[in-house]
Amino acid sequence: MNIHEYQAKQLLAKFGVPVSKGIACKTVDEAGKAFIALNQPLAVVKVQIHAGGRGKAGGVKLVRSADEARKVAQNLLGKPIVTHQTGPQGRIVKTLYVEAGSDIDREMYLAVVMDRAAQAPVVIAAAEGGVDIEELAQHRPAAIARQRVHPVKGLLSFQARALCKHLGLVGDQQKAGAKLVTTLVKAFMELDCSLVEINPMIVTKQGEVKALDAKMSFDDNALFRHKEVAELRDLDEEDPKEVEAKKFDLNYIALQGNIGCMVNGAGLAMATMDVIQLKGGTPANFLDVGGGANKQQVTNAFKILLSDKNVKGILVNIFGGIMKCDTIAEGVIAAAREVHLSVPLVVRLEGTNVELGRKLLLESGLDLQTAASLDEAAEKIVKAIA
Repeated sequence: MNIHEYQAKQLLAKFGVPVSKGIACKTVDEAGKAFIALNQPLAVVKVQIHAGGRGKAGGVKLVRSADEARKVAQNLLGKPIVTHQTGPQGRIVKTLYVEAGSDIDREMYLAVVMDRAAQAPVVIAAAEGGVDIEELAQHRPAAIARQRVHPVKGLLSFQARALCKHLGLVGDQQKAGAKLVTTLVKAFMELDCSLVEINPMIVTKQGEVKALDAKMSFDDNALFRHKEVAELRDLDEEDPKEVEAKKFDLNYIALQGNIGCMVNGAGLAMATMDVIQLKGGTPANFLDVGGGANKQQVTNAFKILLSDKNVKGILVNIFGGIMKCDTIAEGVIAAAREVHLSVPLVVRLEGTNVELGRKLLLESGLDLQTAASLDEAAEKIVKAIA
């Protein structure tokens, strides 16, 4: 789960991470009042969307008066903003963050991320912030420092000092930087994050070290431990189909293709998408109904697939183990009848009760095709929508 910048800063501030004062706004008048309340000669108006690259897309503006803040808000609120992470459709701006301006001397990059290879969180730091860290890592890997966080002991003092040295912080700035890094790791661990990123972390001309931006992502599987974090979820920033799928414990991710996929098991789902691509088609989604899905979950999964206007055909690929093939067949039949199936459907079943499942499909009266193998199923659905 992702949250907005202003929400991330509110959380990090509770742990002691230094951030600038700011006010979240949803209307033009609120933006003007926020500038006055901050009582600073300069403020920054930032769009709040779950995507990077806001500054390059015109979503971060400097303002020097309440009227200017209102004018900027008028041009941003309710409008789509397109970045390299939103796709061509962009995201509609519904919230702005008006933040006190900072007198920046230097920009740096700092993040804590879960690293599977290291089997632990890893702190990443670069003396150059406000840039695409991926490009920096690719072209100048030596510019990035990494420190593995001990799962029990946390980040040790010498590691924090080493990171600050890499960032070029000395004296009081080094002490402030070490405290910020340590605090960031503590927040990461205690809140079960998968990512905490500050880009940029800055040193002001007054010598302060603080987070100018903040991004936080959380492990969905741990949200039951953090109800206050779960309440920060902004469903407007998520695909409605993905939100609906979560209600039924379905693993769904929307893609850009036109062949809807319903599969049980993440590995089989990935293989199914690969084979569809190999046969000349493009998958519209990743959908794993899980090994123990029931008839109702299958029915709901089918409805979610059909709610995607880009879907021109559906491929169901099920290996019946815990979940029996006849259960899948019953769910497919029930859903197809309820939503009045209007696109080609290919079903490939294998495993427990496969013969019963195929029999149910053939006797259903539905306009569908069956397949004995994944290759055959993918070929049939690609041909059906051609």
